[in-house]
Amino acid sequence: MEFTTTVRRRRMVRSYDADRPVARSTVAALLDLAIRAPSAGFSQGWRFLVLDEASARDRFWAATSDGGEPDRWLRGMRTAPVLILTLADKQAYLDRYAEPDKGWSDRDENRWPVPYWLVDAGMASLLILLGSVDAGLGSCFFGVPGESLPQLRAAFGIPERLTPVGVISIGYPAADRRSPSLGRGRREIDEVTSYNQYQE
Repeated sequence: MEFTTTVRRRRMVRSYDADRPVARSTVAALLDLAIRAPSAGFSQGWRFLVLDEASARDRFWAATSDGGEPDRWLRGMRTAPVLILTLADKQAYLDRYAEPDKGWSDRDENRWPVPYWLVDAGMASLLILLGSVDAGLGSCFFGVPGESLPQLRAAFGIPERLTPVGVISIGYPAADRRSPSLGRGRREIDEVTSYNQYQE
């Protein structure tokens, strides 16, 4: 598929064909794209936790939802046969930039006005989203509620040094209601772009 077509077809899919599994080799191919994302200092501080067994996905939803009656969003998302948790390892960046060629031996986080461990994890996630479209799959990136993080860590043994940046659901798309947010319309390029001097 042409790259521009892939980008234009990308959308957040919130309902999947639960009877069509995604081969682990396909997931591995998506992760092979993800690890080609740029990373500051080639730190490569992303980590991925793949949940492709029903019992693991059930543990995820139990850890991250309130246990009440699932709403439409949750019912749809629970049909995804694969969940990929994208995790960021800040220490990998602090360690990398303490090496002689970078020289930030104090490992001071204040040297990072933008936390690139989160930025880079986001870029890796986007490659998975685009790769899913190219593979004929649907996907959706979503976050974990802050109050659910302790339960998530406990359920899967995620160490404190890793920050869960988001989750990507993957599967074959089913009939899905388009997000009502799309009614806001896409901003035009000239609304979001300035040249040579920032302008509102």
